Amino acid sequence: MADTTARALRLLSLLQRRRYWPGAELAARLQVSDRTLRRDVDRLRELGYTVAADRGVAGGYRLGGSTGDTALLLDDDEAIALAVALHSAARGTSDLAEASLGALTKVLSTLGPAQRRRAETVRSAVAVGSPTGDATVRLSVLDAVATACRDHVRLSFDYVAGDGTASTRYVEPCQLVARSDRWYLVAYDTDRADWRTFRVDRMEQPALARNRFVPRPPPATDLSDYVGHRMRELQVAHRVVVEVEVAADQVRDAYGTWVTVFDLGPSRCRIEMDADSFLWPTHLVANLRAPFTVLGPPEFHAHLQSLARHLTDSTGS
Repeated sequence: MADTTARALRLLSLLQRRRYWPGAELAARLQVSDRTLRRDVDRLRELGYTVAADRGVAGGYRLGGSTGDTALLLDDDEAIALAVALHSAARGTSDLAEASLGALTKVLSTLGPAQRRRAETVRSAVAVGSPTGDATVRLSVLDAVATACRDHVRLSFDYVAGDGTASTRYVEPCQLVARSDRWYLVAYDTDRADWRTFRVDRMEQPALARNRFVPRPPPATDLSDYVGHRMRELQVAHRVVVEVEVAADQVRDAYGTWVTVFDLGPSRCRIEMDADSFLWPTHLVANLRAPFTVLGPPEFHAHLQSLARHLTDSTGS
């Protein structure tokens, strides 16, 4: 990259950091003369940036807006990184991929010949695997979720879980996390009074509320690691669902920290829990000492039947 372009990038970076720079201080930071500084400022103006200047010995510079036709100023590493990132996102046939392809084409057209050759050389040498087939995210959904996170407004949406269960959720969104070719929303589910992780590609009809909420402390410092841990949990866990002839508040008081409870009537509730084995769900239904119905999974129902036969045989009944 030519010295003049490098200085222009450095000058633009400095102007973006502070509202106002005295000319002498700015020239010293760039290690150039006042005359060279003025030429570099004129170069930014030619590219479409508005740079206001105060005349005189104590004069200085401040950065305004751009005309909308501003050339993209990137150094070589940034140009390559952006081209490769957009190339990776431009896979498949989703609207996100199509938008990324359009952005990639425009970015390459704004680069100088040398940068364009380098970016296209690296991009063509990078082999990226196919995206996950069931993880297509619509930009309209992604935009709505991101807006809700930014503005701290509650969000409602239709959701289909991994097992096909459909539900309508009402949450306080915290943050979007991108992992393993998928987008996830970390949010506080107000109906379940607990933190949940949702795949954005399984969301439908997102609707933003009007009133803002006070954000809760997030469930973890590093939400990317938090989502990764949740993903590993779901891969090995059993999702156990039972209906029990017990008041929901009674179950919440005893086990609310470990299970999710839904009211079905004055003396009936549905219990949902994730478990690595059937030991804990078995203990819960046995300890409640009330009639219950296993809604899933079938393996838990078979486990309880096998256990019942074993206990009957062992007691000689």
